[in-house]
Amino acid sequence: MYQRYLKRLFDIIIGIAAFPFVCVITIIVAPFIYLEDRGCVFYRAKRRGLNGRVFVMYKYRSMKMNAPDIRNKDNSTYNSPKDPRITKVGSVLRKTSIDEIPQFLNVLKGNMSVVGPRPVTTDRPLSDYDEKRRVRLTVRPGITGYTQAYFRNSVSQEEKLQKDADYARRVTFIGDVKILIKTVETVLLRKNIYMNVDDPKQWRT
Repeated sequence: MYQRYLKRLFDIIIGIAAFPFVCVITIIVAPFIYLEDRGCVFYRAKRRGLNGRVFVMYKYRSMKMNAPDIRNKDNSTYNSPKDPRITKVGSVLRKTSIDEIPQFLNVLKGNMSVVGPRPVTTDRPLSDYDEKRRVRLTVRPGITGYTQAYFRNSVSQEEKLQKDADYARRVTFIGDVKILIKTVETVLLRKNIYMNVDDPKQWRT
């Protein structure tokens, strides 16, 4: 009942409530993003959502324009305070998770949920997905999720995928509330923002 009907209703209510906040934050941060390098304010990324459908996810741009896509060897996104691609404004946006705020627009559009597994990239065909990757796609991706709230970047990509699959198999209202509360704690205390991967030998492009 919750997963099938109420979760989407709650998403719509939260999305509508958050929309004015998104507008105000955009008015504040947009000039800083643009003035640093005269680039786009928003970053539009193709991601896989519910049942593998591709959609465009919105974020405030935190990297320099046309920055290369650097990945760790496990295909997770490279994330480090020493990343030369990140702008000065982008560094602040990432540390505070403000860069994720435009995803409330995705929630209103129905591409995402407030709580769910983080959306994955489209660089791997669905035919190559293993069970845990397929299970993750049975629920809408979220602005925050179980691994984002409890582990963020402190565990490997495969561990994240497995824990997200476990979440997708047993979505509950209480579980989502706990994730939201834990997310607030994680963001305020700035826990596990970066992975401990600063050796270029561990990157791939």
